[in-house]
Amino acid sequence: MSRIDDLVAERAPKGVKSCALDTVVKFRRGTSITKSAVTAGVVPVIAGGRSPAYFHSASNRTGETIAVAGSGAYAGFVSYWDIPVFVSDAFSVHPDVSLLLPKYVYYFLLAKQDVIHSTKTVGGVPHVKGADIGFLRIPVPPLEIQHEIVRILDTFTELEAELEAELEARKRQYAYYRDSLLSFPEAAGVRWATMGEICTKVTSGGTPSSGRTDYYGGDIPWLRTQEVDYTDITQTGMTITEAGLKNSSAKWIPPNCVIVAMYGATAAKVAVNAIPLTTNQACCNLQVDPAQAEYRYVFHWVANEYECLKGLGEGSQSNLNAQKVKNYPIPVPSLEHQREIVSILDNFDALVNDLSIGLPAELNARRKQYEYYRDKLLTFDEAVS
Repeated sequence: MSRIDDLVAERAPKGVKSCALDTVVKFRRGTSITKSAVTAGVVPVIAGGRSPAYFHSASNRTGETIAVAGSGAYAGFVSYWDIPVFVSDAFSVHPDVSLLLPKYVYYFLLAKQDVIHSTKTVGGVPHVKGADIGFLRIPVPPLEIQHEIVRILDTFTELEAELEAELEARKRQYAYYRDSLLSFPEAAGVRWATMGEICTKVTSGGTPSSGRTDYYGGDIPWLRTQEVDYTDITQTGMTITEAGLKNSSAKWIPPNCVIVAMYGATAAKVAVNAIPLTTNQACCNLQVDPAQAEYRYVFHWVANEYECLKGLGEGSQSNLNAQKVKNYPIPVPSLEHQREIVSILDNFDALVNDLSIGLPAELNARRKQYEYYRDKLLTFDEAVS
C-alpha cells in the first residue's frame, strides 16, 4: 500500500474528486438475441447470467468491455472482458478514458455489487438498467494512481484464480477416488441390499401450521430441505416450539441420521445431522443400523449416487418419495472395509469442502483479504471544491 500512499501524496495531495457515475461513463444497451439466432462461434454472448449464455460467431463489443447482466436472477452481475463479446440481455459501461481506466471502473462496480443488486426491480422478472446505477459516485484519482490500483487488484485476482484452479483439481481428484472406492464389481462378492434394509428406522417429518406464530421460534431445531446440501448439520435456519412439535407430524430424530432431500431444488442431495433435530416432510431420515453399515459410508454412497437417485424423481423438480429412497440399492462390504472408505473420503471431503481447513480456508481468507484491500484502495479523502 505504500506505493499507493506515495502516489496519492504526490499526485492528489488535496484529495480526490468523486463524480456521479453517469457523468463520466456511457451506458449502452445490448442487442437481444435468441438461441435460435445464434450461429456457432467462440464469441461469448453476455445476457442475464454469471457466465456466457451461448457462443456466437459475431461480436458487438470489442476491446475492454464492462458488462452488467440486465435481467433474471443475476440481474446486476458485473463482468469484465478483454476479448470481443456480444452483449445481449445486458448493458455495457463505457468510461471516458481520459479520466477513467475501464478496469478501474470494473473494480469499482465490483465493490458496489450489493448496491447494484439492490436496484433490481421487484415483481415479475428482475431488471437492472444503466440509468439505475448512474447515481453511484466514483472517485476519479489521476490515471497513474488508477493503474497502480488495477495492478494490485489484478494480482489479488490472479492469486485467487490459482487457488480456485487448485481447489477444482482437488475436487476432480476427490470425485475420481470416490467413484473408485465405491465401485464394487460382481467378482468382489459384496452383498447388496436396499437402503431400507440397512436401517433400523426410516421416517420423514412435518411442518407446523405456518399461520400459528406460537409454533415457531422455540428451542427445537427444525430442518428444511434447502439446508440439505452435503454437509454436517450443526444448526438449523428455523426452530419450532413444543406446541409446534405436538401439533404437527414433525418428530425428533437422533444424531447421525443420513438425511435425503425428497422435494424441491435439493432433491436427492444428502446431509448428516450432527445434533438431534426435527425435519419437515420433504426429508427422508435414515437411521442406519450400526451392525450393518457405517452412517458415513451410507452418506458417501448416496452423495455419489446423486444423479442416478435424482433420475428416479418425478415432475419438473424431480421429486422423490420415501419408498424410492428405501428401495434404492447399496453395496454392503464389511464394516472394516466401510471404515477404510470413510476415512479416505472424509479426509478428501474436508480438504475440498471444509471452510475451516485446507484450500477452502485459504481461499476464503484470500477473498476476505482481497475485499478489504479493494475497499481500502477505492476509498479516498474527498477533494475540497
